[in-house]
Amino acid sequence: MSNFKPQASFITDKGLNQFYGGHRRNRCDINVYPTYTKLKKNMINMLNDSCDESVTVTRSKRGQFGEYYEHWTLINGEPTIIKQGWN
Repeated sequence: MSNFKPQASFITDKGLNQFYGGHRRNRCDINVYPTYTKLKKNMINMLNDSCDESVTVTRSKRGQFGEYYEHWTLINGEPTIIKQGWN
């Protein structure tokens, strides 16, 4: 069974400037966390840093095969999952 650390990817102003300036190959900032709990604790900071106030999380689930994704956004100031499923 494949198990990998949860990661969050989001686009920041700094990342876009570096990408269009030719200093970077990817527009997204990718943060890897040791646990899903630690990722969720930092979610509000990532959403505030994001250009479009959205973060995509990719993770594995215990006892399951495959890659699980979640799209997070701010709704009334609270981090909320708006879409989720299996890749």
